[in-house]
Amino acid sequence: MEEDLEPEKKRTRGLGTKVATSRPRATALTTVPQTQGQTAVPKVPRKTGPRCSTAVATVLKNQKPGPAVPAQKPGTTAAPPVVGRKKPSKRPAWDLKGQLCDLNAELKCCRERTQLLDQENQQLRNQLREAQQQATELGAERRTLEEELARMRAQAEQGQRELGNLSARVLELEERLGTQEGLVQELQKEQLELQEERRGLAARLEEQEGRLQASEAALSGSQAEVASLRQEAAAQAALLAKREERLHGLEMERRRLHNQLQELKGNVRVFCRVRPVLPGESTPPSGFLLFPSGPSGPSDPPTRLSLSRSDERRGTLSGAPAAPTRHDFSFDRVFPPGSGQDEVFEEISMLVQSALDGYPVCIFAYGQTGSGKTFTMEGGPGGDPQVEGLIPRALRHLFSVAQELSGQGWTYSFVASYVEIYNETVRDLLATGTRKGHGGECEIRRAGPGSEELTVTNARYVPVSCEREVEALLHLARQNRAVARTAQNERSSRSHSVFQLQISGEHAGRGLQCAAPLSLVDLAGSERLDPGLALGPGERERLRETQAINSSLSTLGLVIMALSNKESHVPYRNSKLTYLLQNSLGGSAKMLMFVNISPLEENVSESLNSLRFASKVNQCVIGTAQANRK
Repeated sequence: MEEDLEPEKKRTRGLGTKVATSRPRATALTTVPQTQGQTAVPKVPRKTGPRCSTAVATVLKNQKPGPAVPAQKPGTTAAPPVVGRKKPSKRPAWDLKGQLCDLNAELKCCRERTQLLDQENQQLRNQLREAQQQATELGAERRTLEEELARMRAQAEQGQRELGNLSARVLELEERLGTQEGLVQELQKEQLELQEERRGLAARLEEQEGRLQASEAALSGSQAEVASLRQEAAAQAALLAKREERLHGLEMERRRLHNQLQELKGNVRVFCRVRPVLPGESTPPSGFLLFPSGPSGPSDPPTRLSLSRSDERRGTLSGAPAAPTRHDFSFDRVFPPGSGQDEVFEEISMLVQSALDGYPVCIFAYGQTGSGKTFTMEGGPGGDPQVEGLIPRALRHLFSVAQELSGQGWTYSFVASYVEIYNETVRDLLATGTRKGHGGECEIRRAGPGSEELTVTNARYVPVSCEREVEALLHLARQNRAVARTAQNERSSRSHSVFQLQISGEHAGRGLQCAAPLSLVDLAGSERLDPGLALGPGERERLRETQAINSSLSTLGLVIMALSNKESHVPYRNSKLTYLLQNSLGGSAKMLMFVNISPLEENVSESLNSLRFASKVNQCVIGTAQANRK
């Protein structure tokens, strides 16, 4: 396109050169030789259409500095150059005829010059029409550069309006033309850069399109896989919901059957445990304690105990000593001296599970001083896992089962308290700091108006969630419990210790709640008083302690009998112990008593008293237990 416009640029520059001389004189016509290509530019009308002005602007834009080269149409012959004549010498004034001849010759020359100029003007008009046609063809290119050349177009239009004064404007237009050419060159350079950038972008676009296609293919595969996985997840969710519903039904059925099993075993059960002979103690005679086998033989756990007692005051007619008297007892389970702590807890673990299901559970350890009550409930010293008592084992079991039930939507919380009842005074065994030793400030009260729940004022209720926290509480309680030396034991517990764990469970998804206390009680020693024994001043305090202990134990027996007989009045308030355990004894509660006895023959009297009391309790039957659910 630029090669086609080159002649037009040259012709236009030739016009610019000639336009600079406006209205040449006749003398100049005779002296300046002209060719057909070097012709004057004819006057152009001031009012030109937008198409003509655009074409002229395009021609002016494409001009380049250089010598003017005439352009000839095919078939035209260049006019011969006009040979300049020498100006004749001035004729004398009287030579009119010579002057007239000179004027005629000059007129003829001017007419020839005019004719030649008219031809050149016609040729320029033809060239202008061709330029307009070319401008029309360049319209597409103009549109691409329209924004950048808006200012040039305005200048070109202004130049069209001022073509009548070309003599004053040509130099300015040439300067502007040079500027525009530089701008065009810059634009062309920028265009090349943009084209290069466009090619780079096109390459990147192709690469991105390839990657996009690959991504779309992968996306479509992933979408299909996601759809499949969603369908599978929906099926799994439906199956999971169905199984959760079935699991919940099975859990409810398990609880129901578990409760029925515990009821079949009895809501009031009595276990007998015989402690082993300790180092330094005399070995009992053979046949003193016997453990007869069950109906199925030695494979059955023992449930019977036979104790023989010889009375030296009795004798036969021949003077020989009388035969020993044998006393037989039957309980729900009997643990011989060789039974370990794990074996004992395994037997009561199902009962502890009932507390997690919402049934109040109470476990006693009853017996004379030194029979192993505290060992059964709290375990031995030194932290040996093999000798851990029922309290740490029960809480470990509850934490473990609660963790398993969390997978079914149940959440449990545990709050522990530990008090002792000493001489009918309640003391907090978990008290620390300045509160330590001020047990008289603790009172048993209702939790609120109309509430059946009992609480101990000023006692600490500690949330627990792990075994370590429970061990710390037990260690603190051992240090605070009231103990004293007695004739039966070097370090005897002179109070009833009551460890209570309040269990609260909730199933948020089904709106179920359950709450129940687990009470683990280590009763004080149950020795009888010898009324004929003379006591010194230091033993009178021990006497008052023993009287208070026996009174509360008697009240406990009366309460159990009243519950068994379904009496209208149950004497809970006759003792602080039974009043505190009111919700764990009657109604929906499950109760287990451990009767601990000594294997020594010297303690046979106290052992018989304990076994007889336990036998009475074992004969009691309390109504069906109900879970505390909301």
